[in-house]
Amino acid sequence: MPERPENRVFGKRAQQHVVILASGDRIRHMTIRPWMAAVAFCFAGMFTVGYLGATSYLVLRDDLIGATMARQARMQHDYEDRISALRAQVDRVTSRQLLDQQVVEEKVEKLMQQQLALSARHGKLDALLNRAGDAGLAAPDGVPLPEEKPAADGRRADAVKAIGAIMGATGGEAPVTGKLAYAAERESVADRADRLFSRVTLSLKDLEREQIDRIQSLAAGASETADAIRTILRRTGVEVAEEAIPQEDGANAIGGPFVEPELPDPFEESINDLDSALARLEAARQTARKLPFGNPSPGSGITSRFGNRTDPFFGRLALHAGIDFRVSTGTEIRSTGAGTVTVAGRNGGYGNMVEIDHGDGLTTRYAHLSKVLVRVGERVEASDVVGLSGTTGRSTGPHLHYEVRRGGKAVDPMRFLTAGMKLTTYMD
Repeated sequence: MPERPENRVFGKRAQQHVVILASGDRIRHMTIRPWMAAVAFCFAGMFTVGYLGATSYLVLRDDLIGATMARQARMQHDYEDRISALRAQVDRVTSRQLLDQQVVEEKVEKLMQQQLALSARHGKLDALLNRAGDAGLAAPDGVPLPEEKPAADGRRADAVKAIGAIMGATGGEAPVTGKLAYAAERESVADRADRLFSRVTLSLKDLEREQIDRIQSLAAGASETADAIRTILRRTGVEVAEEAIPQEDGANAIGGPFVEPELPDPFEESINDLDSALARLEAARQTARKLPFGNPSPGSGITSRFGNRTDPFFGRLALHAGIDFRVSTGTEIRSTGAGTVTVAGRNGGYGNMVEIDHGDGLTTRYAHLSKVLVRVGERVEASDVVGLSGTTGRSTGPHLHYEVRRGGKAVDPMRFLTAGMKLTTYMD
């Protein structure tokens, strides 16, 4: 049977544990006391707790660092996304601004072109309006067009102000006037520029339309006057020569590649029409002024007309080649048209006579004068005094014998006198 342990006596100390270390012949004894075991146990426990705490700290620190880095990465991605979105928004705004700026610049350029075209047209109009004013033509309301230039200047000033407003709103150098510098709420610069551009364009188009209407009215008036003068001249046997373009050999030969026609400019067409109408009117009036349509003795009565009559000396039928005016001796006799004196002196039965060549085969004769006041070769104008009335030559008393001849053949002077009275209203 195993040995039973000895019974411990109460009050006796337990035996201490001894550790025997033998190394060769040397033997060492180490007594392990309780406090030493407690210290060792405490040290081991502290080491274990420290190790576990350090390990836990390292593990938790890695997790914290990883979580922090992940959070920072997420924040960085968020910031990058926001920055990208802001950049995209800035790019969109910049692109819109550039597009708006381009649109505005294009509209300003169009306005400037319209303004320059209007100024150029104004320059072209000046000469024609002066010619129309000199010709006595007026607008439909009766006011001569040259007096209406301030209105056109005002329209052009409005266009310049609008251009300045648009450029000022977009950062240009043109001055900005009044409320035009500000855009309405929620209205972009391009929209505002488009609104101003449309308004100014409509204003300029209205001005152009008014100009074209009045120019066409002037052209129609000039054409009607020219046609009336031509009709009167044609009844007297006079034709107004048209300006002919000289034709050379091969003038009818034409050719060339086919090119689509350009659309005509209504304003240029109206200007050309007015120019042509004024040219026709001036040509008709110039022709009328140099022909004998005046009265050689204004206010005097007619005693004998053109045609067959009883001769006062022979008492038989004879042709009276002119008309006789009742005038007293010494009355001033005037040229009925511009021309050159071809006869100035005594001429058979005419007595003292003046003959004037008016061109186009037309001549006039002023007979029975008491005194001749011009010389052969002298240039006279209409209404110039050529002599004094009398009763020289084959005459029964003081009077003026007046003849009109075409190609040397006598024609009825009353046709020219009547035409002259009708032309009075068209010659101003």
